[in-house]
Amino acid sequence: MEKTKFNFTYLLFLALVSAMGGFLFGYDWVVIGGAKPFYELYFEINTMPSLQGWAMSSALVGCIFGAVLSGFVADRYGRKLPLIFSAGLFSLSAFGTGYVDNFTPFIIYRLIGGLGIGLASTLSPMYIAEIAPAKYRGQFVAINQLTIVIGILAAQIANYFIAESIPETLSATGVLQSWNGQVGWRYMFWAELIPAGAFFLLMFFVPKSPRFLVKIKEDNRAQKVLGKIGGLEYARKELKNIQFTLNQNNKRKISFSDFRNPKVKPIIIVGIVLAIFQQWCGINIIFNYAEEIFTAAGYSVGDMLFNIVITGSVNLIFTFIAMRTVDSWGRRKLMLLGSIGLAVVYAILGGAYYFQFTGWPVLLLVIIAIGIYAMSLAPITWVVLSEIFPNRLRGAAMSIATFSLWVASFILTFTFPILNNALGASGTFWVYSGICVLGFVFIQKKLPETKGKSLEEIEIELTGKEAEISQRESGKEVKV
Repeated sequence: MEKTKFNFTYLLFLALVSAMGGFLFGYDWVVIGGAKPFYELYFEINTMPSLQGWAMSSALVGCIFGAVLSGFVADRYGRKLPLIFSAGLFSLSAFGTGYVDNFTPFIIYRLIGGLGIGLASTLSPMYIAEIAPAKYRGQFVAINQLTIVIGILAAQIANYFIAESIPETLSATGVLQSWNGQVGWRYMFWAELIPAGAFFLLMFFVPKSPRFLVKIKEDNRAQKVLGKIGGLEYARKELKNIQFTLNQNNKRKISFSDFRNPKVKPIIIVGIVLAIFQQWCGINIIFNYAEEIFTAAGYSVGDMLFNIVITGSVNLIFTFIAMRTVDSWGRRKLMLLGSIGLAVVYAILGGAYYFQFTGWPVLLLVIIAIGIYAMSLAPITWVVLSEIFPNRLRGAAMSIATFSLWVASFILTFTFPILNNALGASGTFWVYSGICVLGFVFIQKKLPETKGKSLEEIEIELTGKEAEISQRESGKEVKV
């Protein structure tokens, strides 16, 4: 039997364009960390911990609303149009955040950017999962995480090169009156306008998801998209499988009772827990509160910005490793490796802070933690979330999981200063170590392996449906 020949050039184009939402997600999420020392002085909140926390976490509130909205718009308008809308939100936020002179409008534009993140973080991996062949889906969905990481690194590099060197002896007033304090932090936000504009334009050249097209009864258009991806036979087989899973319950609208269904509820719970765990494993604190973490380790602001670039580079390298292993090692194994690896590193890192080690030992442990996270929990969580939910409920279910992720992220970001103040850096990292142990136990007991299976096969297996899917490539019927 002839092996399916996929149009990888076309697939890569679709994945990279839709994953630009991930790039903007990463940039918008991290850029504020480098601007933090300067806008806090500019807005005179450097002595107000509550407003400092609100400035850092406000975008996450927008993320929460974006995640809630994403389920509705994904099921009503598909994946393409909302991604175009999110690109517009990123552009508006980037311009406005750097333009304002008062704290309140600064927060408003951060909320708008967060809304864009909430939409893109849900819809980009969902779109990629729905256009990628089963055999390569893990690698293609991981492209979204790769672009997030590149966005993070781009923000870190932009911050590093935009910020001018600051003498260690310069007072807070001197920093405020410097180029960094008046203008530099604005350019950090404005740099996002370039990729946001490119994302907005390129999304018009991307087709709608074939699974959404089948859902709205445009089967011919769906077959054309699938045919362009893998040829006529591939398109016919995939179309039949998509029609099978969608037609089972597509006659009625989605309701709350669908999520209480005994066959669906466990899948939703797994998705929610994994989404929360990806945030509560604690690694994102290193990106959002890099200044406090590296300062506590004895580094200056200038050294801190350089060390952030180093951590971002490690993040990128190990994301490539994840892309090479996700479809060979499998999702479950990588998630287990990441959770127990972080638990061990956090335990040692907490000890380093407890015994007051400074300098390179702390930096090394942070780099190891980021490397482990980048090849496991960071990309694989998004891969699993894009796979495990039923076709008909995928938009709404993904929205619930992403909503949970951003609520967890907000809680993590908001509570870190409180935990750090109450327990110190050592106690805080020991808490995260304990959370990672609990995550390991949950994954070991509840997460099935999904590598190499079509979205329809995963749905039938996880929901326990008795059905037969025609496998034209093997020429026989396979009961799942």
